[in-house]
Amino acid sequence: MQTRTLGTNGPDLNPIGLGCMGLSEFYGKATEQQTAIALLHKAIDLGVNHFDTAELYGMGANETLLGEAFADRRDKVFIATKFGITRDAKTRAMTGVDGSPEAVRRACDGSLVRLKTDHIDLYYQHRMDGSVAIEETMGALADLMNEGKIKAIGLSECSGDTLRRAHAVHPVSAVQSEYSLFSRDLETGVIPVCRELGVSLVAYSPLGRGMLSGAFTKENAPDAKDYRSYSPRFSPENYAANLALAEEVHAVAARHKAHPAQIALAWVLAQGDFVHVIPGTTKAKNLTSNLAAGEVTLSQSDLAELDNLSAKVVGDRYADMSVVNR
Repeated sequence: MQTRTLGTNGPDLNPIGLGCMGLSEFYGKATEQQTAIALLHKAIDLGVNHFDTAELYGMGANETLLGEAFADRRDKVFIATKFGITRDAKTRAMTGVDGSPEAVRRACDGSLVRLKTDHIDLYYQHRMDGSVAIEETMGALADLMNEGKIKAIGLSECSGDTLRRAHAVHPVSAVQSEYSLFSRDLETGVIPVCRELGVSLVAYSPLGRGMLSGAFTKENAPDAKDYRSYSPRFSPENYAANLALAEEVHAVAARHKAHPAQIALAWVLAQGDFVHVIPGTTKAKNLTSNLAAGEVTLSQSDLAELDNLSAKVVGDRYADMSVVNR
């Protein structure tokens, strides 16, 4: 199994991890617990050691799931989770971001209980709080590190400037942001700072929220229970055009006798040894296929062909882009 170092000082992880969000929320009905646990155990057996969750996902349900799955095999897994996005307990609606020191500590203690562990391997601020200076939030995270409750600090969807300011308070090990053949806005502001400071990039949605996986067709689009149906790139006016772009990945996949998802993941991984990916899935066959992306080597001509796709994508990543790159 190939490994890549997270941040400057490790640990060494399989560069293909598992994003666990979809097991609990946002892609329709939550996966039945025993089925989800079986998938998580299979992932370990296949060599996955990096598992990503968040307080947000299922309002704690996803962390609870991982706590159940990993209670008897904690030494085999690297658990990353996130804090900061707040929700209404009754309506489940997103209500804002809280990066205050009090919220950081409260969220961490809750995650530790749900995850059934005494430490979190990588703890991210899920989104930046415009009302709390990043230096103040980082100070609280540094305190948690000193207490042994977290082992590394990460930021999710931050700007290059915020990363630089945060890193000046305490080393940041990873930035998690959307990065794929369809989403490359990080390359101008964030990735150069990651390279300079020795910070890893953990790419979520490396399959373009599934559009690059071959799972969707003109007749098979996300339904109303799937949050992707509200994404600008999946909207009726943009869906067909973006799907046609995804078809271009199929041509490269055919040359490699590979699955389109493997090509999309291989492209992300080819952007540098500091890059890790955390594709999500609820299906064992997709898990196995995604992990095989590590065996795909793209030629320079392949990479050049694929590099052209992002400029043709129609629609923003989110309906409200103000919540990212702050």
